[in-house]
Amino acid sequence: MAGNVRDYPKLAKDILEAVGGEENIVGATRCATRLRLVLKRSNPKAKEEVSAMPGVVTVVENSGQFQVVIGQHVGEVYEEFSSLINLDTTDNTEAEHKGTILNRIIATMSAVFAPFVYILAAAGILQGLLIIISLLFDSFAESGTYQVFSFISWAPFTFLPIFIAITASKHFKTNMYIAVACCAALVSPTWAEMAAQISEGSNISFIGIALTETTYTSSVLPPLFLVWILSYLERFLNKRINEVIKPLFVPFFSLVIMVPLTIVLIGPLSTMGANGIANGYNFLAENAPIVAGAIIGSLWQVIVIFGVHWGVTPMVLANFDLYGRDSFQAYQTIAVIAQVGAVLGVILKAKNQETRKVSISAGVTGVFGITEPAIYGVNLRFKKPFIFGCIGGGIGAITASFFNPYYFAYAGLPGPLTIVNGINSEYPSSVWGILIGSAIAIILPVVLVQIFGYGEKQESTKKTDKQPEATSAAMEMAAASENEVTIGSPLSGKVVPLTAVPDEVFSSGAMGQGIAIEPTEAKVYAPFEGTVVMIAPTKHAIGLKAENGVELLIHIGLDTVTLDGSPFTVKVKDGEKFNKGDLLIEFDKDYILEKGLKTITPVIITNSFAYEQIISEDLENCTFNQKLFTVVK
Repeated sequence: MAGNVRDYPKLAKDILEAVGGEENIVGATRCATRLRLVLKRSNPKAKEEVSAMPGVVTVVENSGQFQVVIGQHVGEVYEEFSSLINLDTTDNTEAEHKGTILNRIIATMSAVFAPFVYILAAAGILQGLLIIISLLFDSFAESGTYQVFSFISWAPFTFLPIFIAITASKHFKTNMYIAVACCAALVSPTWAEMAAQISEGSNISFIGIALTETTYTSSVLPPLFLVWILSYLERFLNKRINEVIKPLFVPFFSLVIMVPLTIVLIGPLSTMGANGIANGYNFLAENAPIVAGAIIGSLWQVIVIFGVHWGVTPMVLANFDLYGRDSFQAYQTIAVIAQVGAVLGVILKAKNQETRKVSISAGVTGVFGITEPAIYGVNLRFKKPFIFGCIGGGIGAITASFFNPYYFAYAGLPGPLTIVNGINSEYPSSVWGILIGSAIAIILPVVLVQIFGYGEKQESTKKTDKQPEATSAAMEMAAASENEVTIGSPLSGKVVPLTAVPDEVFSSGAMGQGIAIEPTEAKVYAPFEGTVVMIAPTKHAIGLKAENGVELLIHIGLDTVTLDGSPFTVKVKDGEKFNKGDLLIEFDKDYILEKGLKTITPVIITNSFAYEQIISEDLENCTFNQKLFTVVK
């Protein structure tokens, strides 16, 4: 893979094969960073195999799902994955009965909200900008420019049921256009007028049943339940209506049944449920704000790890719909910022340049409210930073709780950029509470990392005045021999920093720490004694495991997967043991260059997380077996 050109079809195909093929897939959805699969049977080796694939950050198995954390390119991988399996005809019955009720609810929330969360996030940022500009220029709020941008920012929330109709219809495997038509009726201006009349005392009934004043703009559960029940109704109608008239009468009966059923029964009941949950949380937040702040600030990122964070979305949106404000997202923002603070602490503390570069990349995504790269790439890898982040988030949120913190505009991805959503003239202390809590959340983890370290072994051996220089050096060498392992180069060539590799999968450090080599000799040798654990089907990459446990990935060239193995001759087999110096792969360097591809070869320690520190040698050129890494246990 090279530059912005990525072999998403290959990655999708490899994931599908690793999890057992199409016949083992019950359902597939995606969120902002994860491909979420529901499997009929779990394979203990699948997690390890998929985690090691180029482009995959890690794999999390939770809530009945096999969650492949990919990052910002998950959308492209999901599209390719969807094309490999027939999601629309997958047995829906089995999908619905997979896992516990809680697992199925969480999976549904993820499938429904994740595809358009960035739309809501963009609208929330626009609302935040309007708040700032209005504070700077008093007359701006009265201008036509403000009004245009204002209705643009509110449009995704006003017509939220239509977004839900699209994603929920895919999840429940029902006709998208029928679902959209039903949900569009819920946000019809005519129904809004009728509901307003009912709220003013008018009696309006449907076939003798009195209607309520419930409206459905910005609603979550009514359209969600509508589409869910529609999926059963549609299957019922499809089995019983003649093929000739089915295209007309399935939509007809769906509309005339589901829309009235929703405004008479489903809507009022589900709205009461969502409002009840929101009011329950609000009772806790108003009567014991310290408890609410402590729980959300310290544990929110733990919830994110298991991928169950979408479950709070209906409650948060209900708060905005009912009261125009929500405190949950205020505390949520502080929790996110605390993990960014933990990464910042690692950046300031780390001596290893590769660790710092990976941390900087992860920290940048955290600024935009996406913490998975920070969590998996840095904080959980070293453990201490994640704990310090949870501590900072908890204390920051507790402090903010004394200021009645609220968000007054929904934030799709709460984080540093959305703090402005806490500004409101009627609650002047709100934004100050969020700012103070955020300051604590970012500073405290930094301080804790500087004091207690971040889990990476520090290279320092104290000397005493009585200790001779030679003795000190001998002690350092002895300590190093016990805790350090050296890894030689598997090929000869020009050494290139991993960050300079024109492929984000490698340069970001998501695959692990390492370097890259521009080969001068078209041969790859074994740099240690070990076992072959992976040979790519297209022969362009090989995974090795040393006797001491170090796992090494050698990826010959970028985007060379497209060559289908033509320039590569593999001398070993998968699972075969080898000795140091054995020839592993020969390749035709000129052929690769003729095809317009790069021969730069990343050499990655894929289990970098298992070691305290990995030190790359400062080399311009290297030859086979020349010292490349020092791995500190």
